[in-house]
Amino acid sequence: MTGFSFFERNKIQRNLQEQAYDLVIVGGGITGAGIALDAASRGLKTALLEKNDFAFGTSSRSTKLIHGGLRYLKQLEFGLVKEVGSERAVVHKLAPHLVVPEKMLLPLSDKKGLGYWVTSIGLKIYDWLAGVRPEDQRRMLTRAQTLRREPLLRKDEVKGGAIYAEYRTDDARLTVEIMKAAERHGADVLNYASVSEFIYAEDKVSGVCWRDELGGQEYTVRAKAVVNATGPWVDELRTLNNSRQGKRLHLTKGVHIVVPFEKLPVRQAIYFDTDDGRMIFAIPRGRTTYIGTTDTNYDGDKDNVFTTREDAAYLVHAVNTTFPKAALSLNDIESSWAGLRPLIHEEGKSASGLSRKDEIFESATGLISIAGGKLTGYRKMAERVVNLLVRTHFRDRDLKPCHTTRIMLGGDAFSGKREVRRYLQKIKRRLPPAFPPLTARYLVENYGKQTGEILQRFEAKASPLKNEIDLLKAELWFSVHHEMICKLEDFFIRRTGMLYFNIAAVNLSKAVVAEEMRDYFGWDENRMLLELESLDRQVRNVTAFKA
Repeated sequence: MTGFSFFERNKIQRNLQEQAYDLVIVGGGITGAGIALDAASRGLKTALLEKNDFAFGTSSRSTKLIHGGLRYLKQLEFGLVKEVGSERAVVHKLAPHLVVPEKMLLPLSDKKGLGYWVTSIGLKIYDWLAGVRPEDQRRMLTRAQTLRREPLLRKDEVKGGAIYAEYRTDDARLTVEIMKAAERHGADVLNYASVSEFIYAEDKVSGVCWRDELGGQEYTVRAKAVVNATGPWVDELRTLNNSRQGKRLHLTKGVHIVVPFEKLPVRQAIYFDTDDGRMIFAIPRGRTTYIGTTDTNYDGDKDNVFTTREDAAYLVHAVNTTFPKAALSLNDIESSWAGLRPLIHEEGKSASGLSRKDEIFESATGLISIAGGKLTGYRKMAERVVNLLVRTHFRDRDLKPCHTTRIMLGGDAFSGKREVRRYLQKIKRRLPPAFPPLTARYLVENYGKQTGEILQRFEAKASPLKNEIDLLKAELWFSVHHEMICKLEDFFIRRTGMLYFNIAAVNLSKAVVAEEMRDYFGWDENRMLLELESLDRQVRNVTAFKA
């Protein structure tokens, strides 16, 4: 058993009460996780508190791409393209099983987008800025080549195309793996721990008061520095600190819908223009294809962000315009998700025109807040924050330099994608022949070499028939003991992604999983019913547009 488990919560809570920390981070998304790993690996005594589950907000609701920011080239943000382009190669090296190369098709039309030659030049600049390897650099296609690659495209509009490189991931799993790495380097991290106020000493922030959302107790934790990495909630903590002045957040909502693969059987990931000048991804993922995203202003409840009927209809229309044979309807949508982008407000700019650059705010009381940025750039964002902390609080300490480019994620390291492929074949041979062919790929891409632990449990505990429920139980066992799940929805949403990509399996297995969690955590029947009701609400929320 590791320190990253529900069963270690009491120990972590004692540490937080009894020990003084160099740094407390508020927010358990990918930005907070990245800061915790960077700080702890340099030698700072680090704590992190998250009011919900890890990756609850934006960090589980992105387009699930570690991408090089092609759209930022249109906004002439060359520095951002260069940084995120180089960073995606770093993250791929750190977790080649979880950050997987994906060739993207970009169909070109006279009526939409920038045209053939401007796109060709733009992609060439993109490859150069992003440091794309020669074998992955853009390749321009004729009309015939484009239609051969994707026959579903609307033929009368296609004038050519381009292939360029992206990387896909599971954003929530990436966040969890970074959090696990931070814990291995000595950080005390806790989910379901909400910060209610700041503690001050001589007019400087010196800690926080927080509440255990599972047990109801209230505690304090002391630290030399506090970082606000709460994403869409950054301004709320700045307000609590009386330091919300000057620049502010501008929240925009991005929505994705999920359909069965046979309803949109694209042969590869596609990035296509819409009639109103936006660009949409359609990405095959296992038994599904997911489509997104929108970009609209948002000022509603940040804890409950969902797809509306209007959002879903917009994406369905965009698909049907580009792929007329698909003939999608709202009834074809299995699931959806909606997330918020915590961008920096700029007067006069539309939601889609706002910069995705990150920015750091430092208050008079010493609270450091970071907002903006992209999933791809989490590591550099963390490095900038920790560099600032070292300059302002720990200049006299003999700390290690940033070395997160060498801290591998996801258990034992893979040397590269070839080793991932070899390991995948090994896992396929261990699984029963009757299992769906995508099972091994799902396990390896989610868990890397940690898949071995899951299969050991499966092989030891499975019923004589060794069915898929047995494997799900083994996956649950791993999440309970190594990934700090506390609630039923933690497992189905942010550890497995099943709510989004296999919602039918959620409905079929939820009772069995709830019974297993009851046995692990000692839930009574009332608690188990509450957990099932909460999960059912989540199921309704991701399909509410059908009402």
